[in-house]
Amino acid sequence: MIRDDIRASIERAAQAAMDAGVLPQVVMPEIIVERPARPEHGDYASSLPMRLARAARAKPLEIAETIARHLEASAAIAAVEVAPPGFINFRLSETWLARQVDAIVESGARFGDIPLGGGQRVQVEFVSANPTGPLTAGNGRGAAIGSVLASVLEAAGFNVEREYLVNDAGTQTEVFGRTLLARYKQQLGQRIEIPEDAYPGEYMIELGARMKQEFGERFADAGEPPAEMVLRGVDLMVEQIEQDLLKLGVRYDHWFRERWVYDDAERSAYETAMRALREKGFLAEKEGALWFTSSELGEDKDNVVVRSTGRPTYFASDIAYHYDKFFKRGFDRVINVWGADHQGHVSRMKAAVQALGIDPQRLEILIYQLVSFRRGSEVVRLSKRAGNIVLIRDVVDEVGADAARFFFLSRSADSQMEFDLELAKRQSAENPVYYVQYAHARIAGILANARQRIPSADDGDVSLLTHPMEMELVRKMLQLPELVHLMATELQPHHLPHYAQDLATSFHAFYTECRVLSDDIALSKARLKLCLAAKTVLARALTLMGIGTPERM
Repeated sequence: MIRDDIRASIERAAQAAMDAGVLPQVVMPEIIVERPARPEHGDYASSLPMRLARAARAKPLEIAETIARHLEASAAIAAVEVAPPGFINFRLSETWLARQVDAIVESGARFGDIPLGGGQRVQVEFVSANPTGPLTAGNGRGAAIGSVLASVLEAAGFNVEREYLVNDAGTQTEVFGRTLLARYKQQLGQRIEIPEDAYPGEYMIELGARMKQEFGERFADAGEPPAEMVLRGVDLMVEQIEQDLLKLGVRYDHWFRERWVYDDAERSAYETAMRALREKGFLAEKEGALWFTSSELGEDKDNVVVRSTGRPTYFASDIAYHYDKFFKRGFDRVINVWGADHQGHVSRMKAAVQALGIDPQRLEILIYQLVSFRRGSEVVRLSKRAGNIVLIRDVVDEVGADAARFFFLSRSADSQMEFDLELAKRQSAENPVYYVQYAHARIAGILANARQRIPSADDGDVSLLTHPMEMELVRKMLQLPELVHLMATELQPHHLPHYAQDLATSFHAFYTECRVLSDDIALSKARLKLCLAAKTVLARALTLMGIGTPERM
């Protein structure tokens, strides 16, 4: 990335000035190179002189001038300017900018890839909703964030595995089992009420009918939910969950069952993790239960891991699950994408990881906030099937997977969002996903129509690209690798839909101002190559979001 080249150039210049005795020898702070808020200040700027001023005991403006004098010449940089109170501004060469069109076309679908990760193994776990009911639309937001984040991390050079944790060994599964048994017996004609804490949705009635179909009257007299029936019911729910996620364009590399952490007796992840915590002095018996003494690691309180009944808590299961991730499967980093209701679980999970001897920074937890739905001014509250929730399958059926993913992704995870179903279906520029996909289809149409007059633009001379709108489009395209770096380091995939909209706007502005096909064949070829580059970058942005790239609309 040119930003990294500028950063390295500044560092060499500052060190050269120190070696020459023009600047005193000081510890170099982090060199930050950013895009100025105002274009007239250049393409990039660094405030390093102001950060060096105190240690160097010199005025920032004087430091900036000294560093600028020691900068090496670069074909990419047209001008270096020093501005008060101590900025170094860089303007890119338009000749260099034009040459990047060839580089983008040559990179193709790889454009935007950066070597940040160095092949580190990263697991992204997301959604992981209890398999006790269909996925809600709120789960859809987590699915979009998690799947796009995984794609971004892959583009940044990480070896990524996408995982869904199937919670099939806890209290909620027991409630599911009791509900399922009751619905099954009702299908057999028995007059029986469902338990007070049961899952009331219509889907449980349908599942009860499926149990009757598969098991007949085999469990008609069962007093407790048979394990075989419960596991079969969970498997059927997982199949439905997987299908709902596939409708949204979400695929997983691994589906991990919670009960696996208890398998293999003494060598299970659960037993091994608890033994490790005990040996490290982080378990204590109090009030008849076993506690994780998280207060010793700065937590406000200790947490129960084994109840007085002898049964592990959900927290104990989660500790074992993360032990499996780090120690058994050897991930370098683990990223969990959790809903807002898990906020209180974050710090104690990090404490548990630390107690196991793992750097807690290797566990990153991204919390996403609630989503509400409306159709124009009408608030959407109910689902036909579940009675009190909106299901993800209903949203996808109504607006399509592309629109659903784009809208779910369009706000930062820590912000609550409103999803306008009516807007998401609108086929106009008001609908952001339609606007972006239309830009891609428009470019595809331009290139297809141009082939009737110019069969190939491969020999197009990009040095002919000099119009301000052409330069602006190239500048916008070159932001994608930087954006991938930002999203991968800050875990903020919500920047992608906004970038795609900006890139589409830049293309439309170029197309309005610059006639692509004209009597000037050489210029037409250059502009067609620019169109191909824009199509390439727009397609990459859409693909990273898991959104289609239509050739016509």
